[in-house]
Amino acid sequence: MNIVLDTNVLLVALPSKSIYHPIFTSLLKKSFDLFVTNEIISEYEEQLSIRLGKDRTDIHLVELLNLPNIHKIDSYYLWQLIEADKDDNKFVDCAIACNADFLVSNDAHYNILATVEFPKVKVIKAQVFLQMLPTIP
Repeated sequence: MNIVLDTNVLLVALPSKSIYHPIFTSLLKKSFDLFVTNEIISEYEEQLSIRLGKDRTDIHLVELLNLPNIHKIDSYYLWQLIEADKDDNKFVDCAIACNADFLVSNDAHYNILATVEFPKVKVIKAQVFLQMLPTIP
């Protein structure tokens, strides 16, 4: 299963006491493939640094990016489908480029994608993805 995780989902999935932690542990167990771009990695790094500090962030990112189910890709076309928060477009573009099964986010800005005929991007909330995890082979 090809997934793009918005930063807000990664951040809530990291703490071991979070109800969303099974998303992170499933990633570590290679239950799904995570697709990222340089821009997404930069945002992950920026937001993790704020919460964990630079040293811990660097360690986590190196570990994460060395997983065989993490795929760094390039988005060659910028669709610019989200007007309300243009920063979210990097996740949409990545999802389109990798033909993601789902873009997982708790951000309401993605709701506009339900009205876009082409290209189709399936966005689900972290809670929905969490419920799907036991069914992933």
